[in-house]
Amino acid sequence: MDIKEILNNTDHFAKSAGCMITEVDERHAVAVMTVNKSHLNGGNVCQGGALFTLADLAIAALMNYQGQLTFGISNSISFVTSAYNGDTLKAEAIFVANHHKIPSVEVRITNQNDTLICHVTGMGYRKSMPLPKE
Repeated sequence: MDIKEILNNTDHFAKSAGCMITEVDERHAVAVMTVNKSHLNGGNVCQGGALFTLADLAIAALMNYQGQLTFGISNSISFVTSAYNGDTLKAEAIFVANHHKIPSVEVRITNQNDTLICHVTGMGYRKSMPLPKE
């Protein structure tokens, strides 16, 4: 089982939010989500937590790609424009620094028109244990 399958099956929160990893390798990871009514906030736009969940899944895929358990320790999100019901979102994560203990990642979330929705930065901590497969 590869990292894409592991996280798509074991990250129950992201799965319940409609997020799915579609690509992952040693240099980048992509997660996708289609905004639906359950993602909308009181302003009728995609709730920030839904956007962060999508970014977090892409971060997890990239940081855990080698099979070593890595947890997020710091994240920052900047909202650029809103996402709306029906938008297809893509979160692409790339390494800023693939440090053996404290990796750093940048994520761009864009919509189906390649419009930047938000930007996320994240740092992780790599544990001295393998990523659980279940």
